[in-house]
Amino acid sequence: MHTERLDDWTHHHVFLGSGHGRNERRTLMVIALTAVTMVVEIAAGLAFGSMALLADGFHMATHVGALSITALAYLVARRYARDARFTFGTGKVGDLAGFSSALVLALAAVWIGVESVLRFLDPVAIRFDEAIAVAVLGLAVNLLSAWLLHGGGAGHGHHHHHEAGQAHDHNLRAAYLHVLADALTSLLAIAGLLAGRVFGWHWMDPLMGVVGALVILRWSYSLMRSTAGVLLDTVPEADGPRRIRDRLERNGDRVADLHLWRLGPGHQAVIVTLVSDNPVSPDRYKEMLAEVGRFSHATVEVHDCPHDP
Repeated sequence: MHTERLDDWTHHHVFLGSGHGRNERRTLMVIALTAVTMVVEIAAGLAFGSMALLADGFHMATHVGALSITALAYLVARRYARDARFTFGTGKVGDLAGFSSALVLALAAVWIGVESVLRFLDPVAIRFDEAIAVAVLGLAVNLLSAWLLHGGGAGHGHHHHHEAGQAHDHNLRAAYLHVLADALTSLLAIAGLLAGRVFGWHWMDPLMGVVGALVILRWSYSLMRSTAGVLLDTVPEADGPRRIRDRLERNGDRVADLHLWRLGPGHQAVIVTLVSDNPVSPDRYKEMLAEVGRFSHATVEVHDCPHDP
């Protein structure tokens, strides 16, 4: 009987991001910071009879809930990383959480937009000094939170072609966008409130709310689009299949079937079927694939198709 450990020869499917543990800790730090701010604001609101403080305190509570989705995703992905029930590991748990967070972000933006329009139609009295103080406190907390998350590699709210980068952690990006969106609403609120206090432009407050809602909707759409692409196994990089075909077909072989997708942050998988007059070993084809990119999971099938004279 063989006495070697199973780990010595089996293929693992642990496709977590390289910064998984670090990003999880940063998210927990932000949750703790947000929760403390929430408690302080609610307590102060009750003690001083401030509705503005109370409202922002309960708003912080919704943020704690949204960020908890991120933290839970990190925990689940790590805990079940070696569970055989997940065919290709738990690398996509973060993308699922990111998609869910994008939906929550979109709903929050719609709510802000609707409330702002209602304020246009039915203005309410604003206690400017108190409201500005609360907005400044919220801005400070969210900027600190954004700094903590950005240090974990969350990136900016709007990505372009680099978004296809496979090391990108959509779960962390979702948390980052939540605090960035809140920082934006606080900043716009300060601008609108100052305009109302100094110039009497009461309409600026709801106008800033509409602007903030539109920007947040754009961010949520971007996050939803990128995470949905991963969940639906779209090709991670547009030119990936072409580069693979160019390398494998260099010696007259032909790619009959090709599948390329993302398994998790920093991890790609490829399955390729080749037909060849003079096939070489699958390991040789895998060496060719390694020249194209780094694949955490590669399956190569070769069919001998001799030339008919």
